Amino acid sequence: MRDIEQIRKDIEICDEELAKLLTRRMDCIEEIISYKKAHGMSILQPEQETRQRKMLERILGESPYEDEFSEVFGCILNMSKKVQAKKLFTRNIALIGFMGAGKSTVSHCLKDMLALEEVETDAMIVEAEKMAITDIFAKYGEPYFRNCESNAIIELQNRRRVIISCGGGAVMRDENVENLKKSSRIVLLTATPETTLERVKDSDERPILNGHMNVEYIAELMEKRREKYEAAADIVIATDKKTVIEICEELIQKLNQME
Repeated sequence: MRDIEQIRKDIEICDEELAKLLTRRMDCIEEIISYKKAHGMSILQPEQETRQRKMLERILGESPYEDEFSEVFGCILNMSKKVQAKKLFTRNIALIGFMGAGKSTVSHCLKDMLALEEVETDAMIVEAEKMAITDIFAKYGEPYFRNCESNAIIELQNRRRVIISCGGGAVMRDENVENLKKSSRIVLLTATPETTLERVKDSDERPILNGHMNVEYIAELMEKRREKYEAAADIVIATDKKTVIEICEELIQKLNQME
């Protein structure tokens, strides 16, 4: 049996080699992002991630430490996504738009694909007030809710590389737009009234639409908000008849053109 200090020395050597290999891997990730941007390639390529995971499963399946290595490689892949995000974004991404435009769906996708932190202003309010949005409206009224919304946006000013999914009426207040722009690019997601109705018709968490779940009312409310939405937006993306990956890819490409 080897001396314990000799074994510990071996571990130190392994750690040094691992650090070098991980640095080399992250450098390769940065190089890939630069190449994709230079050649106009898609940034998000979920099929490549699927191939990579299958390759790792094959390799790790032959190891006596399969479970432990799977956890380690999961961390490495997550780190790689964060390196990509750092290369792509320097600011937060604030998603705005009418209910049903796809803010939550797009936010979840960006979180999964790029390991970005995700925040929903409505969820922040629910957590702070310890009650559902519908109950806040019923008990305190819309002005109280809008004040909570403004406070949530202020809280996010010092964060970076966070996806902020804003409530549908958040940018109706100029102060909210001003505070969002201090640290974020504002992305307006749009959808037709027909698409919107199809997406929200089964939801009971849309207090503004209570008793008005129809295309005509949605179109009227959209038009009331359109000018504010467009004035606040740095970029606009129509979500109708697009997959979430297509929407996210368009978002990334347009944001990168602004950097």
